[in-house]
Amino acid sequence: MAVIAIYSVKGGVGKTTLAANLAWCSATISCRRTLLWDLDPAGGAGFLLGDDTGSTRSADGKGAGHIFADGDPDRLIRRTAWDRLDLLPADESLRDLDALFATLGKRKRLAKLTAALAGRYDRIILDCPPVLGEVAGQILRATDLLVLPLPPSPLSTRAQGTVEAAIRQRTKRSPVMLPVLSMLDRRRALHRDIAAEHPDWPTIPLASAVEQCAVQQQPVGAFAPASAATTAFGQLWTRIERELAA
Repeated sequence: MAVIAIYSVKGGVGKTTLAANLAWCSATISCRRTLLWDLDPAGGAGFLLGDDTGSTRSADGKGAGHIFADGDPDRLIRRTAWDRLDLLPADESLRDLDALFATLGKRKRLAKLTAALAGRYDRIILDCPPVLGEVAGQILRATDLLVLPLPPSPLSTRAQGTVEAAIRQRTKRSPVMLPVLSMLDRRRALHRDIAAEHPDWPTIPLASAVEQCAVQQQPVGAFAPASAATTAFGQLWTRIERELAA
């Protein structure tokens, strides 16, 4: 089992769209038993998989944040419309995670929870909130491979450096980090220049098909299998699998 975190220190970079589409690729292309675990209180990953029931609380009234206290993620895990792809949705209780981790005093709580799911899943994909602090530390200590979406901007290098510094400060075991140029528009000279500076970074295009994920509430490969965006997500997933196997 491997844990893949889609993480950024800032919002609006395509993080949730990446998480939902990569989870679909894992389950559909690689035929892996996959869990998409939404750690972002906004709950966007579930929405992109068609889960917009408006409630993530279990029958006992406990929300997603309680998982870290009671160690029981099973009560919230849901099946999706796609074979081998399950969802652990988010809710507002995740906004208090930093305080909860401080109370628990367990630096590897998320790592232990993901390890406990290893018998059921081959890949766990974390859609992470754009935060630093202890939540970021928990994510970094649990992760085997960190996907870092970076829009083509001079600020991208700065964001990458911030994440690298966070890794050094918060964990002795550094996950593999894979920067990805997200929302790439090759019609723009700046975007082309930045892509040329980083020829080894995977790219995800700025495309209407990607935007339609939120309208269709499906991964792009499910409704536009012949699109360039579907090809890009598939190539990125292949790169991730290759990095994990290295």
